[in-house]
Amino acid sequence: MEINEILKKQPILLFDGECGFCNRSILTFLKYEKNNRMHFAPLTSEVGIKLKSYFELDEKIDSIILIKDHSAYIKTCAVLRLMPYLKGFWPVMIIFVIIPPFIRNNIYDVIAKNRMKIFGRVKNCALLPTEDKSRFLNV
Repeated sequence: MEINEILKKQPILLFDGECGFCNRSILTFLKYEKNNRMHFAPLTSEVGIKLKSYFELDEKIDSIILIKDHSAYIKTCAVLRLMPYLKGFWPVMIIFVIIPPFIRNNIYDVIAKNRMKIFGRVKNCALLPTEDKSRFLNV
């Protein structure tokens, strides 16, 4: 898939496909998503690698990356920009934008550093409902 074709699929959420916490988070996102507009790809997939290269992001980044409006957001900036896509109480979480990113990202980094110890690795992506499979790029 060419980069221009990939960018037409925005918004795109890149995630660590081996992380148990990340996989559970994606399943939770799918459960509460409003309009089924998000596309997904593992960070290490062809799509993930092309997008990181296009946006000149460090290839070692293993946190989530949100590609939206031709911009790339990482860590808590990505998480907070995901909230409007969700139904229920989730959009209220946007209030945390008032906390400076260096503070939010320090908390994010502590969770990210320990996520594999707590939630483990997954060998395969979770089984997805048929209606969601087409939104996963390179899975």
